[in-house]
Amino acid sequence: MKQYSAFFLLALATALPVHAQLLPGAAAASQPIDRIVAVVNDDVILQSELNEATRAVQQQYASQPGQLPPPDVLQKQVLDRLILNRLQIQKADDQGIHVSDADIDQAVNGVAQQNKMTPDQLRAAVEHDGGSFAAFRQQLADQITIQRLHQSVIQDSVSVTDSEVTNLLNSPTYKAGEVHLAHIQISTPSGADAAAIQATQAKAAQAEAALKGGMDFNAAAIRFSDASDALEGGDLGWRRMDAIPPAFVDTIAAMKQGDVSPALRGPTGFNIIKLIGQREPSRQVVTEYHARQILIKPSELISPEQAQQKAQDIYNRIVNKHQDFAAIAKKDSADPTTANAGGDMGWFKQQDWGSSVAQQLDALKDNQVSQPFQTEAGWHIIERLGTRQSDVTDETARNEARQAIGNRKSEQVYDDYLREMRSSAYVSILVPELRPADDKSASASATP
Repeated sequence: MKQYSAFFLLALATALPVHAQLLPGAAAASQPIDRIVAVVNDDVILQSELNEATRAVQQQYASQPGQLPPPDVLQKQVLDRLILNRLQIQKADDQGIHVSDADIDQAVNGVAQQNKMTPDQLRAAVEHDGGSFAAFRQQLADQITIQRLHQSVIQDSVSVTDSEVTNLLNSPTYKAGEVHLAHIQISTPSGADAAAIQATQAKAAQAEAALKGGMDFNAAAIRFSDASDALEGGDLGWRRMDAIPPAFVDTIAAMKQGDVSPALRGPTGFNIIKLIGQREPSRQVVTEYHARQILIKPSELISPEQAQQKAQDIYNRIVNKHQDFAAIAKKDSADPTTANAGGDMGWFKQQDWGSSVAQQLDALKDNQVSQPFQTEAGWHIIERLGTRQSDVTDETARNEARQAIGNRKSEQVYDDYLREMRSSAYVSILVPELRPADDKSASASATP
């Protein structure tokens, strides 16, 4: 299953017309009569919510209506997403995860900036589209809440050791480079019996047959996939090959751009994968800097003004009186990591010491000393000693392998968490035509 945090971050970064459409309830249609379509633990989903969320998806695909499944199938998919979101919001609330107005304001500002608008212009655009800005803010709050739930679940459950990174890089199955993928995921229920697995396999076979019959992959994903990204055509974006589940690596490595795999059995069901694009890894060469610094910090004994004046005095002693930088650093610098070494910071990448230091380094020439400048730590004086070009391909590969392993573990941990949450939740779908095809009872528990 695609990592959920990525889905919600993507929603925050999407251009406004699509974003507003993907936010269920962003616009409230007039409903003379409303009804409850599903009970989710102690909460409910209303027909008006389902109608608006479905309308939003239909607007998103207004120029490609043929990619959408029949309305009844689409409503089931949208309801499934609403149920999953509602369960995550409930779980977050149980864990005391809340979002402040300041958090929402920041998200609104981010959406506005993405769309080259001011917050007021964003509000006007939402309301011009017939939406409620209060509902728009609430949907942003829900997205942030779910993202934080994801972080809470994985932060204590996922760790990556140096030996795991080394083993991955040395593995004969390790593949470098990146691939752009889309997928159709047809999941088996938690604790599924043989009949349920067979039904899942049959649905995967139907999807395969539709693709062989000429159905567009995006349309097939919308129609058949039960992954969180189904309504986005199953697009997984660019992923490093070492971030792909091992069960699928060999198949993807043998594919060419545009190829579609057969249904592949995975840990949670069946997956059909399309290779949209691929790119080979390249050598990573960066500029490294060698510099030294003196840090003067305000304290109980030195006021901020006195710290600034002391830094200016030291600068004058070094530049105008040619006093020894290293000797002054050892005596006066308040940076515990460099003072004893005469302020020597060693070789480092430009951003390693923060953006303020990076800015100064870029403006200096070798053996030139900066004017005192202020950061949160205090007043700094930097001397740039030299630059060099360093090949950090291996270091980058290790960092990316570590991240890939962590992402893979995170996806599996959260996928298992969601499946368990769904299987243990009480979900009653009250409208018969919205129930899963294999569930015609008056009350049904949700299945993953």
